[in-house]
Amino acid sequence: MSEKDLFERGLEVRRAVLGAEYVDGSIARADDFMMAFQNITTEWCWGYAWTRPGLDRKQRSMLNLAMLTALGKTPEIKLHVKGALANGLTVEEIKEILLHATVYCGIPAGLDAFKAAHEVLVKEGALTGEPAKK
Repeated sequence: MSEKDLFERGLEVRRAVLGAEYVDGSIARADDFMMAFQNITTEWCWGYAWTRPGLDRKQRSMLNLAMLTALGKTPEIKLHVKGALANGLTVEEIKEILLHATVYCGIPAGLDAFKAAHEVLVKEGALTGEPAKK
């Protein structure tokens, strides 16, 4: 498959998961230097890895949330929580993924991930943000 084909396939999946506004904006703002990154991300991540037949998008979102928690990549966690919702994950599934990652990655990493996810889930209307009832 050519780089152009991978890019086009990847762009379709990337837009579906992360939202066309976000993806198109990232590409539109890229100068020649940053466009190299946009190309490799779209071709490799989205055109190659995300379109392989072995896992569905929901499973890939689950993996991303766990790996991003381990890496402590809060801005990417926010982006991929929104993508996880688009891929059909429930709030409960996202919570369980982050709890599992917290056990293996540590409390500080888990706390950052939970805060990031909570912010997005409230913004997207998946949670109210109201305090829990005791």
